Amino acid sequence: MEKRHLEIISKSLSVKPVQIANTVKLLAEGATIPFISRYRKEVTGSLDEVQIKAIRDLLNKLVEIDKRRESIIKSIHEQGKLTSELREKLNNADSITELEDLYLPYKPKRKTRASEARQKGLEPLAKIIFEQKETNILQTAKEFINEKVPAIEDALQGACDIIAEWISEDRKARDVVRRLFGREAQIISMVDKGKIEDAVKYKDYFDYTEPLNKCVSHRLLAMRRGENEGFLKLTVKPDEDKAIEALAGLFVKSSSETSDYVMKSVKDSYKRLLGPSIENEFRAGSKATADKEAIKVFAGNLSQLLMASPLGEKRVLAIDPGYRTGCKIVCLDEQGNLLHNETIYPNAPQKETKQAAKKITTLASQYKIQAIAIGNGTASRETEVFIKKLKFSTDLQVFVVNEAGASVYSASSVGREEFPGYDVTVRGAVSIGRRLMDPLAELVKIEPKSIGVGQYQHDVDQAWLKESLDQVVESCVNNVGVNLNTASKYLLTYISGLGPGLAQNIIDYRKDKGPFKDREELKNIPLMGSRAFQQSAGFLRIRNGKNPLDNTSIHPESYYIINKMAEKSGITVEELIENEDQRKKIDIKEYIDEKTGVPTLKDIINELVRPGRDPRSKIKMFEFARDINSINDLKTGMILPGIVTNITNFGAFVDVGVKQDGLVHISQIADRYVGNPAEIVNLNQQVKVKVLDVDVERKRIQLSMKGISDTENK
Repeated sequence: MEKRHLEIISKSLSVKPVQIANTVKLLAEGATIPFISRYRKEVTGSLDEVQIKAIRDLLNKLVEIDKRRESIIKSIHEQGKLTSELREKLNNADSITELEDLYLPYKPKRKTRASEARQKGLEPLAKIIFEQKETNILQTAKEFINEKVPAIEDALQGACDIIAEWISEDRKARDVVRRLFGREAQIISMVDKGKIEDAVKYKDYFDYTEPLNKCVSHRLLAMRRGENEGFLKLTVKPDEDKAIEALAGLFVKSSSETSDYVMKSVKDSYKRLLGPSIENEFRAGSKATADKEAIKVFAGNLSQLLMASPLGEKRVLAIDPGYRTGCKIVCLDEQGNLLHNETIYPNAPQKETKQAAKKITTLASQYKIQAIAIGNGTASRETEVFIKKLKFSTDLQVFVVNEAGASVYSASSVGREEFPGYDVTVRGAVSIGRRLMDPLAELVKIEPKSIGVGQYQHDVDQAWLKESLDQVVESCVNNVGVNLNTASKYLLTYISGLGPGLAQNIIDYRKDKGPFKDREELKNIPLMGSRAFQQSAGFLRIRNGKNPLDNTSIHPESYYIINKMAEKSGITVEELIENEDQRKKIDIKEYIDEKTGVPTLKDIINELVRPGRDPRSKIKMFEFARDINSINDLKTGMILPGIVTNITNFGAFVDVGVKQDGLVHISQIADRYVGNPAEIVNLNQQVKVKVLDVDVERKRIQLSMKGISDTENK
């Protein structure tokens, strides 16, 4: 990489140049971010995933700037207008904005008023006026009258058009207006008068003004959505008189007649060219900032959702509840395989409670069910009440599971591929059950933005959103690791170094040869080269295999170290894992070599303490208030248990068991000032909330966590 790139990244991210250079080299060699952060700590100086991603993204940005710089220099050179001074300015420009400002006067243009005036030979007149030295400009303008310019007024107007364009392309002028926009621009939203009735959901923005630099992302995106739907009209601008006054200070040099024409050009330039140009720039910039914030919120929520507590390998009876169409039931084994499915009708209108009760208890006994998962959609509370009244032969845990996205999975190609002979209701119920067993393994099959934990996710840049969310999924999957002998193709796809092709090859190999016995067997997979093996092996687990280290996050390239430790202790690797006293005697400094340093050795010892540990917390039971089943049951002042289902910049949404989540506004999250709701609450956190207001007609519930002890909300 270029030295100047190294210096810029180092200064911007406060990371040592050697760390950056080594990280970039690894990325260039095809190493993934999860692999680098976990298995190349000595090389990067223990940079984490966030730092590595920041280095990659900033380098990509700098490379894009360089590509644009080369393109601009080539274009100006081909025009024969590239001076040494201009080349130096272009080479010193450190942003796309600065480059585009420098290029603007040379950029090929469509037909403009100024270009037409130049074709009529009026540029010399424009230069005379712009110098503001001519004392008899009307007499001078007469000299430019011809067939294309029939009158003095036409000559002067054409000259002013040229001057207006010069002003709009002047770097100092653009910087002055840009600074004014940055300090004082207002975003103004007005309703389209002919659509007031249809635009009621945007009522807050019918006549709304706010400083752009104080407009938070969710408000900006809401207004942008209203504009895109044709209900609102938005403008972004500072005080026009201030802008024109600032520009006049740059270009109006005297009080002569020619200066009056320059002033006229200044006003025209700002209103017609420069103002709209900078407005577009700030609209785009504010949208990008809002997108970045919204995607950050979504990514944080998605990470928490993917890392939600798993029930583990238990036999589960899952229920996708409903009224008229009944409740779809599926029974799953410990690996999530479908054993049985059918439909019961315990709720209205059929109310076949006795038959349904007998069927559930029979299935629970027949398939040795250990837990019951109930989707939190339609008829969820009624079904939960019905299930909890039943008497089973063993104690069964009952969980209400967030089913957001289950319907998307059931109708997807993934769902059809997994269960080609079943309808969408069966697939949806299976997804609910599997989501309880292992949220991560199931949710990777659903397009992230369909999971329902975002903030205006359909309004942000979709390519940027996908890239960000895919990285979150990749990070979570590799953080947890996967069981090589049970993981689905969709889960394996996100493992470092694999992708769809190798994931499918692993599945095919498993079907043909049976379970993997050790990690070395991965090398027999078609297209599994040394690089792919290196990148993936540490994240793939094999339980009860030949080598106990294969069920840990220790990379095969480090097995020789554990073998040395065991040999020096006079015991086997298995005994080393089980013997805490022996592990405590190990001095890791004795095992430092040219490939392995202290950071990796510390990770190895930590993994030996808890081999194959799951970083996710253990699942906790939860129960909604028993007598609260619908929004009509809510009363102001009630204190209820709830589960956090979504976190935004303006607050958190909490499910209190009434089919409609309530909002805890950011001002109601704690008894102190809160800048970001994510500082206080987590997704799936069990909380206590107070009902502040209930609007049954609009289905809005206002909740509060203020005045409720911290111990109740931990």
